[in-house]
Amino acid sequence: MLSLGAGAADGRILAMFYAGDNPTAVAIAQFITVFGNAPVSVLFATLGAAILLVMKHPRRGFALLAVVFGGRLLVSAQKYSILRLRPEIEAHLVPVSNPSFPSGHAANSMILWVALALILFGDTRFRNVALAIGLSIAVLVGLSRLVLGVHWPSDVVGGWAFGALWVLIALPVAERLFVPKR
Repeated sequence: MLSLGAGAADGRILAMFYAGDNPTAVAIAQFITVFGNAPVSVLFATLGAAILLVMKHPRRGFALLAVVFGGRLLVSAQKYSILRLRPEIEAHLVPVSNPSFPSGHAANSMILWVALALILFGDTRFRNVALAIGLSIAVLVGLSRLVLGVHWPSDVVGGWAFGALWVLIALPVAERLFVPKR
């Protein structure tokens, strides 16, 4: 992505989203970004697995945990392999300490919320609504990272793309491994 010229547009797009001078936008973005934080991902993946256990689907719970935690590990590996610097903007509006690409919040929220939607509601009439909600959360989390000035737009797009691809590949594999055929 970066080799295709995304870096040139990154600064201009980031400047459109960055809200350093808008306390209301910053407060909203700080709230939204929490839904992509590591502790929140762990909490909701664990809650999802617990719900599946109570619903007598423990193997689906294991599949959910495998997809979420496997994706988190791969995102970290990418960050420390690529080592892209974060934007040098006036001020990052939340603390950050790791490399920029891909956005872990964008990737992890895509993985968590889409996997939860598909595993918990995949066989129900609520699947499309749950999937739309999961995708919306992931999009909002990614955009919040731009508003807070902690990622380049290409970091966020890369995170979303990896997260979606990971769910498309890993979820069917995990379900084959953990969920018995009927």
